[in-house]
Amino acid sequence: MRAPATKASDSTQVRQPTKAGTNTTKNGAKAGSKAAPTEAAPRVNAEARRDSILNAMWPVKGPDPLPGSILPNKRIIAFYGNPLSTRMGVLGEYEPDDMLRRLDAEVAAWNAADPATPVQPALHLIAVVAQAGPGRDGKYRLRMDSSLIERVAGWAARRNALVFLDIQVGLSTLEQELPRLSGFLSRPNFHLGIDPEFSMKNGGIPGKRIGTFDASDINYAASFLADLVTKHNVPPKVLTVHRFTQRGVTNYKNIKLDPRVQIVMHMDGFGSPTLKRGTFRNYIKAEPVQFVGWKQFFKPKNDNPRTTIAEILKLWPKVLYIQYQ
Repeated sequence: MRAPATKASDSTQVRQPTKAGTNTTKNGAKAGSKAAPTEAAPRVNAEARRDSILNAMWPVKGPDPLPGSILPNKRIIAFYGNPLSTRMGVLGEYEPDDMLRRLDAEVAAWNAADPATPVQPALHLIAVVAQAGPGRDGKYRLRMDSSLIERVAGWAARRNALVFLDIQVGLSTLEQELPRLSGFLSRPNFHLGIDPEFSMKNGGIPGKRIGTFDASDINYAASFLADLVTKHNVPPKVLTVHRFTQRGVTNYKNIKLDPRVQIVMHMDGFGSPTLKRGTFRNYIKAEPVQFVGWKQFFKPKNDNPRTTIAEILKLWPKVLYIQYQ
């Protein structure tokens, strides 16, 4: 999903490690294989029973939304990436005017497809980028400076868009990374994304091994945001947690909900629509937290074919955060 493993050598270009094990979970069946009719019926019935059980778990019973909350009345359409890299997402792949025009087009398409859920546009900046090399402090992450964040904030202001700051901690921690961003996250239109894939708390190098966050990490991030909401009297924050593996998030039942923070568990895998629906079902739907998201790739090498808007709208629970990379 990310750029090839290369050590960042200067501040003009950001690279990060290749995603380890990037394809979405497969169901184990061989391509082109056909089960005998006597085998297919029980399997279909078992899947239908499981879906019925999973469907009943949604929507999650949580705190009522506070005034100013974005979800569930709006759907967030976010363009993801980093302006210093053309390979980490759409945010850096195109010139700003072109990128914003493309964002306009996606917003219009979603508004047309589901006018009952108005779109809130967003730019999702990777503000702390996992690295293949240790760097000066051995943390395997590169922090973006304030001027870059302000540049993206300026683009967002042209579309009345939200800004998400995404954190890939490497061998650092959320406790070390979030306080330095509190000035930005205190602003009403700034929100947070955290990426378990690049949280190497169990050791390893980003891109060589898939990382993990525990419920305790997510609770820390949510508590940090909640305190900012109270201290600065700003609307509730959205916290997006990327996930595409079972071990990506541990002890999900211990995640605490707070009306000041709306948590989106975001299906971060790529592949065919069938594979992505499997990842969504197994790791997002089957382990309910609060709200759900879906990743869309522009490059055919990742999503070929792309899952259509109509297909995403058929998913349950309702997808309220769509991230384009």
